[in-house]
Amino acid sequence: MTLETLINLLAEYAEEHGGDAEVRLMTQENWPFENRIAGVTSGAEMNEASEDDPSEYFDDQDVADDAMVYIVEGGQICYGSKRAWETARTS
Repeated sequence: MTLETLINLLAEYAEEHGGDAEVRLMTQENWPFENRIAGVTSGAEMNEASEDDPSEYFDDQDVADDAMVYIVEGGQICYGSKRAWETARTS
């Protein structure tokens, strides 16, 4: 999914449910979990962090693409629903 597609989908949900609706991350289709979102980062930010202090990230690899956006999982909240994959909008 591209960043533009995600932004457009989130804008549609904001119109339907309001901008204060909580956003969670559904993971593991076969044993679903709902997760908090810790934040958002990019490949450029992660690669730059390893350049700033390489000793801190000695066992971690750079990501391949600076222009990649990552939604970072913030911890499991509860069990989820397999229906999320059936009803997920992709465009």
